[in-house]
Amino acid sequence: MSSLLFSASFNMIIPELPNHLSKMGGGEHKGLIIALFTLTAGISRPFSGKLTDRWGRVPVMAVGSVVCFVCGFLYPVISSVALFFLLRSVHGFSTGFKPTATSAYVADIIPQNRWGEALGMHGLCFSIGGAIGPAVGSYIAQNYGINPMFYSSSLFAMLSIVIVINMRETLQNKERFSTSMLKIKRNEILEWRVLPAAIVTLLSYSGYGVILTLIPDWSEHLGIGNKGLFFTAYTLSSILIRFVSGKVADRYGRIHVMIVGLFIVAIAVLCIGIGDSIEGLITGAIIYGIGTGILSPAVNAWTIDLSLPQHRGKAMATMYIALEVGIGGGALLAGYVYSDNLTRIPTIFLVNSLIISIAFFYVIFWNQKNKRTT
Repeated sequence: MSSLLFSASFNMIIPELPNHLSKMGGGEHKGLIIALFTLTAGISRPFSGKLTDRWGRVPVMAVGSVVCFVCGFLYPVISSVALFFLLRSVHGFSTGFKPTATSAYVADIIPQNRWGEALGMHGLCFSIGGAIGPAVGSYIAQNYGINPMFYSSSLFAMLSIVIVINMRETLQNKERFSTSMLKIKRNEILEWRVLPAAIVTLLSYSGYGVILTLIPDWSEHLGIGNKGLFFTAYTLSSILIRFVSGKVADRYGRIHVMIVGLFIVAIAVLCIGIGDSIEGLITGAIIYGIGTGILSPAVNAWTIDLSLPQHRGKAMATMYIALEVGIGGGALLAGYVYSDNLTRIPTIFLVNSLIISIAFFYVIFWNQKNKRTT
């Protein structure tokens, strides 16, 4: 429930930010809205991973929610493009902390043979928040104004904090916080055991960065008033498939499920790019939701499979760093190529579909190589 509220909090404002930035005079920098957010989220991952493994799961989750709470109140008082992007950078630290610790927490309390199902359910809650947030945010912005939307984002984050502080800590032999925990050594940045999962995550989630950057303008071009409609359709389909995808990954193996998920995601991104109608766009959103709903629980469980128990925080941090790099890189490149030229959007999605296809073939290659070595 805490993840649902947290997800709703930061997703709530995303569909309205491009237009908000344009009114501030920074329309040509829309790609930075997501890119800076994910950049700082990625930078914070080594710290959140180390703190999760030493300080505890619960305090790290709380830090992430508190950052989200504070940022929601600050957006209305920001009046310059530079300060807006500074705040977006700070806001990114929230997703650098909360999901890392939550995933480790879930792995602590659930048996290994049900990790796929459990992480799928956690992703389900995150996805529900992702569905509620944009729809509610766009509704509030259209009917009450942009500032009430930002305050509502803070309210959702506050409710997440209330739940987190009442959760039982699962880390054994947790340590008291000290500034030495913030000193990151080179070998503490990444968990190299989970590099295969990180590569798949980076390539596959580049599509989400493209979507976050382009869909608000593409939706408006196609005549969709509520810019959160695409994200609602995508998230609802992702939610429905997650009820079974995690269990399937536990039963039939992560690799087979990931291959199917990657294939569907690549096709979905292509469909989004070539769809020139409201119906086509929503169909692409639904297919994309099915693909990510199949892929995400399997990749998360695969990450845990490849890691050592004492390094779960660092392992999940590594996977999320890859996720942030993928989303941020996709957003940055999409924004740069797009430059408010709608005719370029189909080509951007086509190229991204090819990038996701690389992940598809990588998993097949990795699986064949792993079979030969074992």
